[in-house]
Amino acid sequence: MAASENSSRDLGEFSKQINLDSVRDALIRQEDSIIFSLIERAQHPYNAPAYGNLAYGTSLVEFFVKEAEALHAKAGRYHNPEEVPFFPEDLPLSLIPPYIFPPVLHPAASSVNISKKIWDVYFKELLPLFTSNGDDGKYAPTLASDLICLQALSRRIHYGKFVAEVKFRDAPQDYSTHIHTKDKDALMKMLTFERVEEMVKKRVEKKAKVFGQQVTIEDKCGEVDYKVDPSVVSHMYGEWIMPLTKLVEVEYLLRRLD
Repeated sequence: MAASENSSRDLGEFSKQINLDSVRDALIRQEDSIIFSLIERAQHPYNAPAYGNLAYGTSLVEFFVKEAEALHAKAGRYHNPEEVPFFPEDLPLSLIPPYIFPPVLHPAASSVNISKKIWDVYFKELLPLFTSNGDDGKYAPTLASDLICLQALSRRIHYGKFVAEVKFRDAPQDYSTHIHTKDKDALMKMLTFERVEEMVKKRVEKKAKVFGQQVTIEDKCGEVDYKVDPSVVSHMYGEWIMPLTKLVEVEYLLRRLD
């Protein structure tokens, strides 16, 4: 039996708890986390000084996230295959024994990391969409909110590895053909379901309306104020979050038969 066939069989034996329904439920829960994190960050203006360089050449936000990830690593956060650090270099060892997560993914999954792309998209494209201009001087809580947003986005986007694994198991021969030929375009086409993506965009927009309404005691007629524009959330999913998730899926599938 070929090595790839052995690998497929072993993964199936040890990870029967993952299926399309469980993956879908996880993605829906992650929508909530992302929307709440955006609402939390939106309470502060853009706060440009938080992203300027410090005297020793790095930005305050980079320093903040590196220090936070080092602390989280000591608590074992990155033993979880759903968690991917933005700065994996030289993370300290965990202070507690690692929890043994079921080997759901192919071992090559650990090499799929698009954190730099997520970082760039968040600060260059997303952040200006849902924050107002200005500076309130509250840089520590601003960066703490940025960290939560980044982690929520990274978890959702890198969850594409699990999505790809389930899809591969449903049609291994179909995917294997394009994996062997390294045909990224064909894989991307197989992974794209426009009807489902439109449904996701509508769902997150509706959630943003429900979660982000400004609640008052008085009954008001007319336009509702939202903490984050629901259409912006839908746009984020359509233009960045889902495309980046599919990029992770393709990168994972290309390694799936290694």
